[in-house]
Amino acid sequence: MRIPGRSRTGTEPVTARSPLGLRLLLSVLYTPVFLAGTVFFALWAADSGPGDSPSAGSLRTIAWICAVLTVVGLIDLVVVLVRRRRERRGSVGGGGRRGP
Repeated sequence: MRIPGRSRTGTEPVTARSPLGLRLLLSVLYTPVFLAGTVFFALWAADSGPGDSPSAGSLRTIAWICAVLTVVGLIDLVVVLVRRRRERRGSVGGGGRRGP
């Protein structure tokens, strides 16, 4: 399937496709895990005292890392769903154009 206005510049096969199914699976599985990690480490950091180990600062850092990974997973999930919908519409509806 050739995209209008784009020419091939690499040596990839003409039929090369992004592994959208795997990306969808990974996003669906790991986004809730990172969300749970964000909540868990944020609550742990809020409950930790000044002399506790690990420190509240370390736990907040881990919570922020989990939060960033949650956002990345959500963005990837949206991108994959949009691309799959576009592929499905393009193969069934003849390019997405309707009308005469």
